[in-house]
Amino acid sequence: MNKGLLKAWNDEKGFGFIKSDTLAHDTFIHISALKHMSRKPKVGDTIYFEVATQPDGKTKAVNCRIEGVAALKVTHKKPNHHRVVKSNFTDSFLGKVASISIIAVLGFIAVNKYSHYQSSEQFNNHTPVITNADLATFDEQYPQIVIPKSTQNFTCDGRQHCSQMTSRAEAVFFINNCPNTKMDGDGDGDPCERDTRFQDEL
Repeated sequence: MNKGLLKAWNDEKGFGFIKSDTLAHDTFIHISALKHMSRKPKVGDTIYFEVATQPDGKTKAVNCRIEGVAALKVTHKKPNHHRVVKSNFTDSFLGKVASISIIAVLGFIAVNKYSHYQSSEQFNNHTPVITNADLATFDEQYPQIVIPKSTQNFTCDGRQHCSQMTSRAEAVFFINNCPNTKMDGDGDGDPCERDTRFQDEL
């Protein structure tokens, strides 16, 4: 252990230099080496220290103490194992209870929503049931529409006049289905009334 006098100290930056009769040069000291002392060092303090070499080759003071200044007592708290175990037990038990409660509540909500959905679906979707009696009257209520076969061969191809028709049925098809026809002058829905070719179809 070396003994020296603190000859310089920069309180703002937290370092200084110790002059010792046993060493050839002044020794650098940092505030961290005195953090266990009850007050900060000041110029003129007698410092007891050891010397350590840093990685860059420079030396610094370590394990330092100020002569006549009390060191701070560092008390180490003993771990309370009983309290830790109890806390872990309480946390784990309460955690499990909370998890189970949350799962139960979510399950209850899901079941209620599904039941409500099922009941609403049954209420809203009244699918009618067709009986034999309904089938017997179906044809009467909804008669089948029969399209004359003769019209299936007719197509709108731009013809507009009676002279272009091959039959009265074709003329009827054209005025009912094709645009810009000129075969029903009086607009009564009966085309080509003056065309003698179709007199036998009237």
